[in-house]
Amino acid sequence: MTATMTASRAMRHSHRDDGGNLVATGRLTRFALRRDRVRIPVWAVSMAGLIGYFGLVIPIAYPDQAALQTRAAIMKDPAGAMMTGPGYGVENYTLGAMLANELLGMLAAAAALMSIFLVIRHTRAEEETGRTELIRANIVGRHAPLTAALIAVAIANAAVTALLMIALVGNGLEGVDSLAVAAGVGLVGLTFGSVAAVTAQLSEHARTASGMAGAVLGLAYVLRGVGDAQELGGSALSWLSPIGWAQQTRAFVDLRWWPLLLCVSLTVVLLVGAYLLAAGRDVGAGLVPARLGRANATAALVHPAGLTLRMERGSIIGWAVGLFVFAALTGSMGQGIVDSFESQPQFAEMFGALGGGDVLRRTLVTFLGTFAMAVAVYAVISVNRLRREEAEGRTGAVLATNMSRPHWLLSSLAVTALGSTVLLGVTGFGLGAGAGASIGEPSLAWDFTLTALAYLPVVLFFAGLAVLAYGLLRLGGWWVWLLLVGSILIGIYGPLLNLPDAVLDAEPFGLVAQVPGTEVDAVPLLWMSVAAVALFAAGTLAFRKRDLEA
Repeated sequence: MTATMTASRAMRHSHRDDGGNLVATGRLTRFALRRDRVRIPVWAVSMAGLIGYFGLVIPIAYPDQAALQTRAAIMKDPAGAMMTGPGYGVENYTLGAMLANELLGMLAAAAALMSIFLVIRHTRAEEETGRTELIRANIVGRHAPLTAALIAVAIANAAVTALLMIALVGNGLEGVDSLAVAAGVGLVGLTFGSVAAVTAQLSEHARTASGMAGAVLGLAYVLRGVGDAQELGGSALSWLSPIGWAQQTRAFVDLRWWPLLLCVSLTVVLLVGAYLLAAGRDVGAGLVPARLGRANATAALVHPAGLTLRMERGSIIGWAVGLFVFAALTGSMGQGIVDSFESQPQFAEMFGALGGGDVLRRTLVTFLGTFAMAVAVYAVISVNRLRREEAEGRTGAVLATNMSRPHWLLSSLAVTALGSTVLLGVTGFGLGAGAGASIGEPSLAWDFTLTALAYLPVVLFFAGLAVLAYGLLRLGGWWVWLLLVGSILIGIYGPLLNLPDAVLDAEPFGLVAQVPGTEVDAVPLLWMSVAAVALFAAGTLAFRKRDLEA
C-alpha cells in the first residue's frame, strides 16, 4: 500500500493532459518494472542458464554423430515428437537441431507463463484489490495500466530473447539461427501476454483470468504435440499453435523467418481486441458477469474445508479436464508406439524391453511421470493460495472467530490432497483409456489409474514443502519452486544428459515403479509419505507461532 501511495503521489505531479488515454503510462511502467525487478531477471537467467547448461553437457553425453543419431531416432517416434518438437534435421542431427527440437517448445511455454503471470499481476489483480481505482483517481489515462503492463512484458521478453541469444552463441552455434530461436521464444511470450490482456477484460477475478489464459496455452501445447506426433515435421494441427510457429522456423536446419510473422499478426489482433474490450467496461468489472450465488450458505460452506473446496472447485475441474484430454491423446498413440518399436528394435532396447506390451507400458509410464510433475505444480500452487488469503485479510477474519489455526490450515491442506488425488486418478485413467482403446486392452485404464495414484506421496511431499514455506513466511517460497523445477528437469532430461545414477535415484518422481502391474517398492514411498506428514506438521507449528501478515 505504501508503494501504491508513493506511485499515486508521483503521478499527481505528472503530465496534466487529461484528455489522453495513455497519460502516466511511463510512470506506471517504471513502477511495474520496479516491482518485478527480481522476477523478470530470474525468469530470463533461468531459461538462458538452462540453454547454456545443456549446450555444455550434451556434447559430453553424445560425443559423436552415432550417438546423436541414436537420439534422433526418438524424434521419429510419435511419442518423442509429442513431447519435444516436429523433428527437423533428424537425418543429420546436430547440437543446434537438438536444442531447437527438444528445448524450444519448453522454453516458449515458460516464456508464455511468465507473460501471463506478469500481465494478470499488473492488470486484473490490481483491479481486484482496488489499487487500480486508487491510481485512476489521479490523472491517469484509461488505458495506461494495461499499456504499462504490456510494455513491462515486452521488456521482460526482450530480456529473455537477449540472454537466450547470448547462451546459444556462447555454445558455438550460428548467430542467425540462434537469433531465430531466441526471437521465437520471445514472440510466443508476447503472444500469450496478449492472450492474458484479453482474458483480463473478461473476468473480474485474477485467478479466473489466469486460468483462462493458461487453458489457451495448454490447448496450444496439445495441438502442437498431437500435430507433431501425426507427421514428421508437423501436420496441419501444428500450425494452429503459436508454439508450433516458433518451432516451424527450422532453426539450425533450414532457417525460415516467416512463421514468426504469424506470432506478430496474432499478437496485434489480440492487443486490438484487448483495448476494445477495455474501453467497454468499468474499472473492477469483467465483461463476463459473475454468477449470483445462493442467498443462504449450504451446510458444507460453513466448514472451512467445504468453503475451500467450493473456492478451488473451478481450478480442480480445469486442471482435471486439461490433464485428462492431454493424457488421453497421449495414450491414443499406443499402437503407433508399438509399431515404431517393432520396426526399430534398437529403439526398444533403450526402454529395456523388446516385447510390444512391455515397451508400451514403459513408454507411457514415462509420460505418466511427466503428468505427475504437473500435478505437483498444482499442489504447490494450491498451497500458495494461502498466502493471498492472508495478505488480503480473509485469513484474519476467519481466525477472529473460534476457528483455530491448525484446524483452518489442515482443512485447506485436505482440499489440496483431495484435488491432487483426483488429478492423478483422472490423468492415469485418461492415459490408460487412450492406450487401451488404441491396442484393444481396456484393462490398461485401471492399471494406469493405480500407477498414477502411487505418485501421491511424491506430490504431497512437495505440497508439504510449500506448507513449511508458508509457515516460515519470511523465507518466501522461491526455494520450493527451485526444488520442484530441479526435480522436474532431472526427471525429464536426466537420462538425456547421462547424469550419475545417484542423482537420478535421488529424484523423487523416479521412486514409482516403471511398469504398471509390477511390484511396487513401498519403502521409498512410505518414507516420502512420512516426510510429507512431517512437513505438514512443521509448517502448521510454524504458522501457529508467527504473526499474520499485516
